[in-house]
Amino acid sequence: MSVPIELLEEIKFFHGLPRAYLERIAMLGQEEQYPAGSTLFAEGDRGDKFYLITEGAVRISRMVPGMGEEALAILRRGSYFGEMALFDDAPRSAHALVHEPSRFFSIKKKDLEDLLFVDRDLAYDLLWNFVRTLTTRLREANDKVAFLSVTSKF
Repeated sequence: MSVPIELLEEIKFFHGLPRAYLERIAMLGQEEQYPAGSTLFAEGDRGDKFYLITEGAVRISRMVPGMGEEALAILRRGSYFGEMALFDDAPRSAHALVHEPSRFFSIKKKDLEDLLFVDRDLAYDLLWNFVRTLTTRLREANDKVAFLSVTSKF
């Protein structure tokens, strides 16, 4: 399966990349489909794949000792997750659970590494998008911590 280029153009992670780059990225991926209740990965697992939701929903959560599961987000079509695994070798930082029947476009770390190694310009542009993604998510986390501290829930 090749994900529609138009969908990649909508994703912040790929925003602004030339169509030729998006076509090469689209050719790397594969389609995956899972029923509700499936676990894509668990916190602590080895990360080796990036996911883009093409249909359905995924719950991203962490286990909090003494409290149980803490849902961090429900992601839907057009959302992506697991991108940190593409760039580091650290274990997964959260669980990804299929919230409703879903389809994904996934890219394996090794396949992306091979592409980035042979196309340095694409690598440069994609890595800048990755940095922007991380800073956005860090700002959101900071806002959440500030809110929780103000409302005495931290």
